[in-house]
Amino acid sequence: MVTALRTGHDAGREAALRCGFTLAIGQPLPEVTGVSAESASEALWQIAGATEKAFVDLQNDVTVDDVALAAREGFDSVELMKRYTTLGMATDQGKTSNVTGLAILGEQTQRAMADVGTTTFRPPYTPVAIGVFAGDSRGRHFQPVRYSPLHEWAVDLGAEFLEVGLWYRSRYFPKAGEDMAAASEREVLATRRSVGVCDVSTLGKIDIQGPDAGEFLNLLYSNGFKTLQVGKARYGLMLREDGILYDDGTASRLTTDRYLMTTTTHNAAGVLAHMEFYHQCVWPGLDVQFCSVTEQWAGLAVAGPRSRELLSRVLPQILLDNDAFPYMAAGEFIFQGMPLRLFRISFSGELGYEINVPAGYARAFADYLMEVGEAFGITPYGSEALDVMRIEKGHVTAKELNGQTTPNDLGLGRMVSQKKDYIGRFLSGRPGMIDTNRQRIVGLVPERAGARLFAGAHLVGPGKSAIAKNDEGFVTSVTYSPALGHWIGLALVNGGEERIGEKMRAIEGLRGMEEDVELVSPLFLDPEGVRLRD
Repeated sequence: MVTALRTGHDAGREAALRCGFTLAIGQPLPEVTGVSAESASEALWQIAGATEKAFVDLQNDVTVDDVALAAREGFDSVELMKRYTTLGMATDQGKTSNVTGLAILGEQTQRAMADVGTTTFRPPYTPVAIGVFAGDSRGRHFQPVRYSPLHEWAVDLGAEFLEVGLWYRSRYFPKAGEDMAAASEREVLATRRSVGVCDVSTLGKIDIQGPDAGEFLNLLYSNGFKTLQVGKARYGLMLREDGILYDDGTASRLTTDRYLMTTTTHNAAGVLAHMEFYHQCVWPGLDVQFCSVTEQWAGLAVAGPRSRELLSRVLPQILLDNDAFPYMAAGEFIFQGMPLRLFRISFSGELGYEINVPAGYARAFADYLMEVGEAFGITPYGSEALDVMRIEKGHVTAKELNGQTTPNDLGLGRMVSQKKDYIGRFLSGRPGMIDTNRQRIVGLVPERAGARLFAGAHLVGPGKSAIAKNDEGFVTSVTYSPALGHWIGLALVNGGEERIGEKMRAIEGLRGMEEDVELVSPLFLDPEGVRLRD
């Protein structure tokens, strides 16, 4: 009280002086007697006799009774009580509850707070601005923009670009008045009718050498690679330890102890780190060396029914007929003094080849290819057209390899060996991973003519309401198919291929879409693969 009167008196004097008043000197303060300031307050941690719940930690719903129960159960150590009750384990790390909780524990165990002690505070103990956590996502920092060796070639052809990780990939090549849909449709039709060329330089490329290179690949991939012959390529699947699909790509055997692996653009760095870990920590005895050569080689995909005819003129010294260079063939050649690698691989579903040339020669080679290809109506196409063609063919990408799917889910179960060891073999056989009712890939076509589909739409049975318990799958990829003349899609549906022929409803609430669809085979075009092998 004395302190309160003194501060009040001083504040009043100060206010009066500022207002221009003259004050009497030595005005006495009233005489006050009573308890001292130190003993004027009492610790009050809980209201005795309260019948309702008394919360100590509002975030984790910890009550006074919970703390008392912890003490009775023998969890009288402050660290044990914390874990028994979850007191102070929420986002505030106990700043609003720990002192009260510790005092109540002391009362329950007849100890002073100093004897009870405190828990270990987790960082950040001092509040941190939320912008600090988002800092890594602001601007480009020191992350470089990565350009394909053919970037300027694509710029000169009028390409629009798409950021894929740090890479800029040519998305489509519009002509005057064309939007993305019109341009990509033209590119798809030109490729399927004649020949198209696409820059695929951003795909990961890893050079693998050594006497045990084949054995190393055999352990990395779920399908067999020990029998791969020189001059052949093979599509492979990599699993994580838990049996979930990690990445897909090809490996080509260039010589007896040298292979070239390709990976998806997104996972190129991750796959290399994955390989380094297993080589160093799990299979250190394997005599194998490998390194990334993604930036050392440019890649061009040449696809379409006239692609062989075009390349026979561009590379006249290489025999490209089916006997000499069949589907999934691979080889190293010299073209005008320049090393060149040729693979008969296609992601478009058409007769196709992939060509690798040293990055420094990429522009000159691409210009020459376009010059010779002019007689065939060669058309550059971007990632958008490539996505259209891969959906028409039923090929999967990261939209289906989403970190939750297995090879069986995506119709690739035949590529999982039952005869050899590989990463993910044992956990891929868990009951939940082989459940026949897992969501597996199917194709979708709308029942209504002209109807558009949207990726992300959920699928429910006919006549069922759009609630969580009726959700039977979702749409992963959609496109307008120039070859079929309507929208198509890929989806993951409970039961997968066993339900082909059924009708369902695709519901996308954000855009207000609700369409009846039929489940069909995901192989919309050339299901037997005749075009690839022609």
